[in-house]
Amino acid sequence: MNRLARPTHDRMIGGVCAALARRFGTFATTMRVIFLASCLLPGPQFLLYIALWVLFPSEGKAARTAW
Repeated sequence: MNRLARPTHDRMIGGVCAALARRFGTFATTMRVIFLASCLLPGPQFLLYIALWVLFPSEGKAARTAW
């Protein structure tokens, strides 16, 4: 499994779905469809997306971090 880092390419809004797709070995489109389907359910999906956007480093910055 890869580290969780938002890619510099293959991103639509923030790259969160693309990062999760890389991590779990699936397509980014599949992860986006899962996210959109989850938005039909009640819950804080958009807040979670924004939180992951802030927490996941960008791919260029992740290569420079020591941890």
